[in-house]
Amino acid sequence: MNFEVESIKHFIAVTKEYEVITNIAFQAIDLTKHEELIFEEDFEDCLFLGCKMSTKAQKKLIKSGNLVFPKMNLPFQVYRNKLYSHTQLYNNYLYTNPSTYKNTDDYLIYKYYESTGKAEPTSIKNSLAQRLHDHSITDSLYDYLANWDSHRVVAIMGGHSLRRDTADYRDIVFISKALAEKGHLMVSGGGPGGMEATHLGSWMAHRDENEIDDAISILSKAPLYSDELWLSSAFEVMEAYPLKTDIESVGIPTWFYGHEPPTPFATHIAKYFANSVREEGLLAIAKGGIIFAPGSAGTIQEIFQEAAQNHYATFGNISPMVFLNRKYWKEDKPVYPLLQKLAEGHKYGELLAISDHVSEIVEAICNFTGL
Repeated sequence: MNFEVESIKHFIAVTKEYEVITNIAFQAIDLTKHEELIFEEDFEDCLFLGCKMSTKAQKKLIKSGNLVFPKMNLPFQVYRNKLYSHTQLYNNYLYTNPSTYKNTDDYLIYKYYESTGKAEPTSIKNSLAQRLHDHSITDSLYDYLANWDSHRVVAIMGGHSLRRDTADYRDIVFISKALAEKGHLMVSGGGPGGMEATHLGSWMAHRDENEIDDAISILSKAPLYSDELWLSSAFEVMEAYPLKTDIESVGIPTWFYGHEPPTPFATHIAKYFANSVREEGLLAIAKGGIIFAPGSAGTIQEIFQEAAQNHYATFGNISPMVFLNRKYWKEDKPVYPLLQKLAEGHKYGELLAISDHVSEIVEAICNFTGL
């Protein structure tokens, strides 16, 4: 099994530690200033993924039985060795000038994705590049999660069209804030609506109710992600209320829905091309439970995906499924009664809950995770 080296410091340390360097994956490292080590040391059966080096160094490595995956000339880094941040995806963005979004990597990558066939890439090169990118994102995500107790990872699912000026949006903010303050890592699909509210709650952890209501008021100038000032108002809140704790959160968006910008309130962003990989992966990592806020077809699909994972203990874990807004899930979209029937006689049936109250939803998660 390969172990990974993702920095030049680690690369140098490895060359000093082993007489023959074998079965190691070197990922996204600029080796141009340390190529003498490539020629001096013995590398065997290693992977070099997107590492920068001369053709001469590549030939030496290939000749000794290593695999070299060269960098590809695309608007994104194919072999990432860490998750994105909002500063990377929104580089060159000035919130006082919303049109500058078109200068950002997030937008330029989406336009590439759109121009090359979206979910049906027009060439093997683009298909392979996207899959390799997504593999590196999954790898980086699990590297990050290795520092967390898996039962502290809690997801909130909710519709992308949930308005910022609604009661449900505010409730999600306070649910996420409370759980983050209790030591949970909050994750979501990383987009607008209920997803954004999840990360706003984590971002505003340890701030008071008045500050949160002021932040929501600023955001409510652009209630929907389709509003021109949706993104700029988020950056306005981040400037008014800078992150003042070490509380983190993970957004997991996709360029499949690239017309919906990812929320910048997530401190770590695992953005994928393949929506199916992103959806199943998001549900799989949330071993501390999932809270379902009102949403449409996408959220309902996620409910039954999670139910199937719990029903068959697909990932060796059964976790709570907690629903916000009784009327919505029992009458408007009566999923909850069906789910209760499906779960009869199964362990996860004991972990279903539904409420209109922030404190009860927080309690349902904390009772399971012991936090």
